[in-house]
Amino acid sequence: MLRAVLDTNVVLAADRTSNPLSPNRAIMDRWLRGEFAWLVSADITAEYAEKLLAKGNRPDMVEAFLTDLFLLAETVEIRFFHFRHYPVDSDDTVFLLCAINGAATHLVTYDRHLLDVGLFYGEFQTCKPPLFLQSLAAAPPPG
Repeated sequence: MLRAVLDTNVVLAADRTSNPLSPNRAIMDRWLRGEFAWLVSADITAEYAEKLLAKGNRPDMVEAFLTDLFLLAETVEIRFFHFRHYPVDSDDTVFLLCAINGAATHLVTYDRHLLDVGLFYGEFQTCKPPLFLQSLAAAPPPG
């Protein structure tokens, strides 16, 4: 099964879209169907909440989203803090740490800096949402 860390920009894009064919919405729907493991850490969850609230989401809706994350996502404990290559943007650190510590197969983002730093990490693929959906389509169905 694929194991993915989703950057906040993917979560925000999924939240904002009303297009059911949006790749961001499709990722959320496929996660809810159990087609991949969504990896989160305490820091990532806090960032999701902060950014969703800052974008004007109602607190009860953000709480419902976080409840789904706590129930359905895999929480990664950060134990290893060394990077082969540090991200340009220090905000990206939490996503790299989660991917490394959670044995991710993918780090999904629109962030150019994360896409660039991903070249230094062969353990997981750093990609945009459409490419992650292609990987999901090619993966064997969850067992």
